[in-house]
Amino acid sequence: MEIKEFKIRASQAGILMTNARKADEMSKTAQTYLETWLKEQIYGVRKDVHSKVLDKGTNMENHSIDKAIMWLNLPFIYKNETNFEDEYFTGTPDLLLEKLVIDIKTSWDCFTFPLFETSIPNMDYFYQLQVYMHLTGLKKATLCYVLIDTPETYNNAAITYKDIDPHYRIKTFDFDYDEAIIKELQQRVIKAREYIEYLKKIIHQ
Repeated sequence: MEIKEFKIRASQAGILMTNARKADEMSKTAQTYLETWLKEQIYGVRKDVHSKVLDKGTNMENHSIDKAIMWLNLPFIYKNETNFEDEYFTGTPDLLLEKLVIDIKTSWDCFTFPLFETSIPNMDYFYQLQVYMHLTGLKKATLCYVLIDTPETYNNAAITYKDIDPHYRIKTFDFDYDEAIIKELQQRVIKAREYIEYLKKIIHQ
């Protein structure tokens, strides 16, 4: 069995940026993530993680992207299907424009939709888009939250927003590429690989 070299998925990059109690230590959150990753490699299965919020985001992804394209007035732009990777990172951005990468997030309902936020409510998404910019060579990014209907199938009554003005159903956050963030993430990938080697040694003791 050959275990591939660890590369962090852009969507998970924020996990490595979680701070430990001491500056030179890895957080327990990051350790747990890497332990799960190694088990996935050894046993050949992916750990299933489900919640109503995650499931809506996954199942309604294409619909959210279509709405974002329409509401952002992006004719002739289609969902990106190309995966990018380098020595440290891998990821598939949602939308790629000439000078801009856009990633779409689907809010569960109007109460989780960041209507009043003036800065990114979840920094994990900031790191995700930094990695996307790094992988694509683009220098500007937009994080886009979309509020779409929630079907009844999520063990809840259906929630609909179809009569609400799109102005209240889309929220964007714009920011630039930060090379220092990428360098920090690269160092944390290196530390993650060292921890994986440590775990391998435990297995073979």
